[in-house]
Amino acid sequence: MSDSLQPQSDFDHLTPDEVLHQVEQALDVRCSNICRPLNSYINRVYEVILDDGTAVIAKFYRPHRWSVEALLEEHRFMAELAAEEIPVVAPLHDKEGETLFALHESRFALFPKKGGRICDEPSPDQWRELGRLVGRMHCVGAAETAEHRIWLGPEWSMRDHLETILSSGFLPREYHSAFEEAAEEVMERIDPLFDDTACIRVHGDLHHQNLLYRPGESFFLIDFDDLSMGPPVQDLWMLLPGRLADARHEVNLFLDGYEVFRSFDHGSLTLIEPLRAMRYLHFAAWCIRQAADGGFARLAPDWGTPSYWRQETQELRKQLREIEDALGGGAPPWG
Repeated sequence: MSDSLQPQSDFDHLTPDEVLHQVEQALDVRCSNICRPLNSYINRVYEVILDDGTAVIAKFYRPHRWSVEALLEEHRFMAELAAEEIPVVAPLHDKEGETLFALHESRFALFPKKGGRICDEPSPDQWRELGRLVGRMHCVGAAETAEHRIWLGPEWSMRDHLETILSSGFLPREYHSAFEEAAEEVMERIDPLFDDTACIRVHGDLHHQNLLYRPGESFFLIDFDDLSMGPPVQDLWMLLPGRLADARHEVNLFLDGYEVFRSFDHGSLTLIEPLRAMRYLHFAAWCIRQAADGGFARLAPDWGTPSYWRQETQELRKQLREIEDALGGGAPPWG
């Protein structure tokens, strides 16, 4: 196992009493005795009820995953969005205006609780609404650069993920060469496609689980953990119900709304399958970090077995064929 992937703090210090104490100290409030742990794969998240009956969400970031500067960039971006009345759940601040607090090696932030539900089958009007929402977010995202965040691209983020996988010790020796070769072939094929790609601040992980639907209100954007510098199409493709050829109707509806606020490079739709391939390595590296941190219970039962890595290698090669098919089909449908 790589030294950089040695197990980190396992949050043993986060007892309910400690969480309540930290919330009280940060916000200068009194808490009730209610502290509920919420599901989170990477961080530790709790719902805390204050004495006045209101609820806040306490999010303790995984130590060493992001630098303080990167976390502050996430918070600033959300604050910028909120200032433009774009519906996000932005972090709360203390009397000095600070939003990021320290506890041992960890950093944490506090958020107002915002109820809602998942809307994984948007109506046509909701697809347009999502387009308008993302278009507005990208207008703000294009105004500044996130200097401490990852750049999405084959020779940037994908290369980092591959190095994490190869150096982890979790990839069996017998699949090491085949997996590396498949990943390198994909990167070599897609790298030229990103040469002239304009990158802005994007959500980075925008799927339906990271949108709150509140009837009678707008969608709310949540969970900016994966804020990145990347092509705007990154915040479209994971919302789609299938591959591009099968989701033309949804893409058109989305772009109808998006282009009310911001122009969209239709040629960048050819990046969807390359971005999907990059996501394969992103997820594999994420699993490795979970395993290195002792989080095997949060992974699939067969994760890390030879059959798992054989399947991952096959999926990369299959995705390369999907990329070739998509690029070989002539001009993009909206080109």
